[in-house]
Amino acid sequence: MANILVNAVGEQCPIPVVKATRALREMTEPGTLEVHVDNEIAVQNLTRMAAGNHLPVRSEKIGEKEFVVTMEVAEPAGQAPRQEPELTCVPDSRGDLLVAVDTDVMGRGSDELGRTLMKGFLFAVSQLPQLPKTMLFYNGGARLTTEGSASLEDLKSMEAQGVEILTCGTCLNHYGLTEQLAVGSVTNMYTIVEKLAGAGKVVKP
Repeated sequence: MANILVNAVGEQCPIPVVKATRALREMTEPGTLEVHVDNEIAVQNLTRMAAGNHLPVRSEKIGEKEFVVTMEVAEPAGQAPRQEPELTCVPDSRGDLLVAVDTDVMGRGSDELGRTLMKGFLFAVSQLPQLPKTMLFYNGGARLTTEGSASLEDLKSMEAQGVEILTCGTCLNHYGLTEQLAVGSVTNMYTIVEKLAGAGKVVKP
C-alpha cells in the first residue's frame, strides 16, 4: 500500500489541485493520498477533483488553518487523471442556505428508521453542488455532532469545506454531552436566532 503525503500549505488554488494530480499520476500501487492545505477553497476544489475521478474522499479540519484531504486510490492505473487540470478555480461553493436540525431522527414512526434517514439526509446535504453556509444543531440534534455519531465524517467534511457547524451549548449540557462535541463549535440561543433570521433559505428535516 502506498501512502503519499502532499504538503500544499500556503498554496492557493489551483496549486494544491495540481500537486495532488501529479502525485496521483505517480502512484503505481493502491493506497492513500493525503493533501494538507490551509484554506477551505482548496478543500472544496480537491474534493471536486477526487469526485470527478471517482476516488473516495474525506476531509477534516484539524486546526484553525489546517485541513487534511484524504483520497483512497484502489486502482492507480486508469483512475488517476492523465492530464494537468485547468488552471482555474471554482469559487466558494457555499450558498446562503441554513440547515436547522433539532432531532437525531428524521420523521415520525420508527426511531431506528428515523436515524437511518437522518444519516442519509446529512450525507445528501454534503453532496449538494452548493453547500450550506451554516448548520445548526439543537435539542436532540446535538447528539449528531458528538462522539459516536454516525454522521461525523460527513459533518467534518463539510466543516473542512467552510460550512459553519454550530451546536446549542444548553442542549449539550442537558444531555451530558458537553465534553463530547466532535465537530464545529458551541453556540447560544441569541446566535441561533440571529443565524435563522439572517439566512436566505432555511431547511429543516
